[in-house]
Amino acid sequence: MINNKEEYPEIIYLDETVSTNSCLRELLRNRRLPEGSAVVAAFQSGGRGQAGNSWESARGENLLFSIVLYPTHILAGQQFVISQIASLAVKETLAEYTADISIKWPNDIYWKDRKISGMLIENDLAGQTIHCTIIGIGINLNQALFESNAPNPVSLCQITRKKYDRRDVLVRFLHIFNAYYLLVLQEKFGEIKTRYMEALYRREGFHLFSDEAGSFKARIYDIEPTGHLALELEEGAIRRYAFKEIEWL
Repeated sequence: MINNKEEYPEIIYLDETVSTNSCLRELLRNRRLPEGSAVVAAFQSGGRGQAGNSWESARGENLLFSIVLYPTHILAGQQFVISQIASLAVKETLAEYTADISIKWPNDIYWKDRKISGMLIENDLAGQTIHCTIIGIGINLNQALFESNAPNPVSLCQITRKKYDRRDVLVRFLHIFNAYYLLVLQEKFGEIKTRYMEALYRREGFHLFSDEAGSFKARIYDIEPTGHLALELEEGAIRRYAFKEIEWL
């Protein structure tokens, strides 16, 4: 456990790997790493995002890492709380360097209308609970130019015109993340949800969305424990969406 004083997390730094999630999973096949251990890479040759998306990152410019947790007391239906605390920890880390940071549901991190961080969370279930969680996170720190066809990337360096030490930012993140994970261990899910809702991108007012039926205006009504997004239409009807079933316009 992260809070077990007799078992200290390991931080493994690599120059290159295919993906930090895959590397961490391979390490776990050989031995059980202490909870909170992380793999950090200067470059990923095959970095992955949600739903099979790739993640562009220039060598040595950004913070790319994965963390392992063993939240065995969390029910499978509650697993979205892990996404919430990871998102909040990245959001609050970046908020120490610049303003206008928010969480775009479910776990992208935005500066204004541009994406500065993304994550891929893989939960392994054992019966009705979570056996192991691997959280892969990419934070754009020092990249000056993005060459992929991603629509809206931005880096902290582009925002502030300053360069950042990747290890310093990682230490800040881990400090915040561990505090949030303690709230999970204490089952303070209501407090976590309140902070998550307050941090959401476009959390106030009506905005344009699109689903398989077309575009419409709605506002964020709720985020369910399962992670589903509930939107309220202008006429008051509620629509419920899973990830990738809705697009922000």
